[in-house]
Amino acid sequence: MAEPAEPPGPAPTDPLAALAAREGVPSAMAAARDAVDALLRDRGWRRTGAGDTVEALLRGAAASAVLEGSGSTLDDLRAGRTDADAAAAVRVSAELVGLLPTWRRSPVQALARLHALAGDPADDTRGRPSSAAGAERLQRLGGLVLAPTAAPAMVLAAVVHAELATAGAFGSRAGLVARAAERLVLTGTGVDPASTTVPEAGHARSPRAYAAALEGYHAGGPAGVTGWLVHAAEAYAYGVEVSPLRR
Repeated sequence: MAEPAEPPGPAPTDPLAALAAREGVPSAMAAARDAVDALLRDRGWRRTGAGDTVEALLRGAAASAVLEGSGSTLDDLRAGRTDADAAAAVRVSAELVGLLPTWRRSPVQALARLHALAGDPADDTRGRPSSAAGAERLQRLGGLVLAPTAAPAMVLAAVVHAELATAGAFGSRAGLVARAAERLVLTGTGVDPASTTVPEAGHARSPRAYAAALEGYHAGGPAGVTGWLVHAAEAYAYGVEVSPLRR
């Protein structure tokens, strides 16, 4: 995980809680969680069905594909007309919810499956980290996911996303894996249990801002890491606005 430059000392026992307490982060995350909670409360669980989840996942796949450089639209995805990037995003979204049990038990195993889905079916290296350093970083991330924390689940989701996007473990498909894992966190922790919001659309609203926020996280330092967390919170809030439950 990207860390700010600080004097040497013992590692924090709850690094996510330390990040969650940074100036501007608590209010941004609280606003995003309030938006999600309001959507689900107003809709009512008995009026939420599997079709809403499928539609939200498809919208997420379309947005994630755009961030990969795809020219396919949401209507194209609905019609089965996809370029390589969109096809990869659809493969990931189709299995995403089914990976929740694996994610809860073994995050690294779930990530390997996501990478296998995102990669070129003809590539026999898909599903494996591209380097030993990347594999080590994935193991550390897996431990972070399973460790107890006082931080809001949205902070964990944002950190998982940024770590995977910048770790260099999954090559050109790191972004697809990162955004899918972010959704797994939001779903698995109960923030959005039926996966009916579209956080990917929040990131895709401004690809340039998204890339800059990730670059800031990767560079480290308080401003860069905090900037990413605030960006992620805003993406989660925007994901509420484009949820199929809004119709």
